[in-house]
Amino acid sequence: MYSVYAMCSRLCLLAVISLQIGCITVNLIEPPGPVQEVQLSGTGDGKVLLLDLSGVINSQDKDGLVPQPNMLATFREELTRASKDNKIKAVVVRINSPGGTVTASDILYHELRDFKTKRKVPVIASMMDVAASGGYYLAMAADSILVHPSTVTGSIGVIMLTVNARGLLEKVGVEANAITSGPRKDMGSPFRVMTAEERAIFQSVIDSFYNRFLAVVQEGRPNLSADQIKKLADGRIYSGDQAKTAGLIDEIGYLDDAIEIAKKKAGLMEARVVTYGRRGEYQNNIYSRLFGTSSGITGLANLDLLSMVRGGTPQFMYLWMP
Repeated sequence: MYSVYAMCSRLCLLAVISLQIGCITVNLIEPPGPVQEVQLSGTGDGKVLLLDLSGVINSQDKDGLVPQPNMLATFREELTRASKDNKIKAVVVRINSPGGTVTASDILYHELRDFKTKRKVPVIASMMDVAASGGYYLAMAADSILVHPSTVTGSIGVIMLTVNARGLLEKVGVEANAITSGPRKDMGSPFRVMTAEERAIFQSVIDSFYNRFLAVVQEGRPNLSADQIKKLADGRIYSGDQAKTAGLIDEIGYLDDAIEIAKKKAGLMEARVVTYGRRGEYQNNIYSRLFGTSSGITGLANLDLLSMVRGGTPQFMYLWMP
């Protein structure tokens, strides 16, 4: 008995030493792995794919005990898989987002539009609590837009986020100095007041992004003239009824209705409703993923806006931020 005990003790000691010196790598938690198809409902050979886009739109990786791919990477992965599945006859994109960065919003729009062009299947946008600014921008890639009766949408426009820490630094007796190659090199610095000339430069960039937003809306809503769109695009939000009256969306209804519209446009009497998920995610109906995430207005409560203004660098946003 003693010899067995002694042997076990030596083995345990060797294991501890090996772990301490880095000889053994132990993965207690498996990485998330690739997305996998999950059937939610329905029957038939054809499929209607339900994709979920919830939260503030950005390209930041999701930190945590198990790191997750960022929003852009996940959306691209899902669309790539869908493009190889010929049984997918229609796509419903469920949007619950107040928007996000200009570039990330534009990339999502580009990816969805490119998928629709290649696969030539109907794409329906179904808006949940909020689909504003960048969330609305993404919806312009869809063939039809459906909102819930209580959806908030619109907020067409651009906002620049920056910080000014000059007053705080003066209170604590800290002074920041920058040596630059030109007078505009440190424009937008959080350590000094912005000049009128610099504000005009930033405004010109914002105007450029705003004009792109208007062009995207014009392409997505051909029923509206350029003048009508510009009147609607002053940054205000709209309820579902207001958005429908203004021509910014097509129908008012629920997610089930969006799926039925997708089936009809695809010419399907019956279809399996499927979605994509990763290992360990529980999904058994069309609302499974949405309410497990921080999205819409509540997502802003968990958003560290200062982290998006990295090192004081101004960020241009298609974001509704009341």
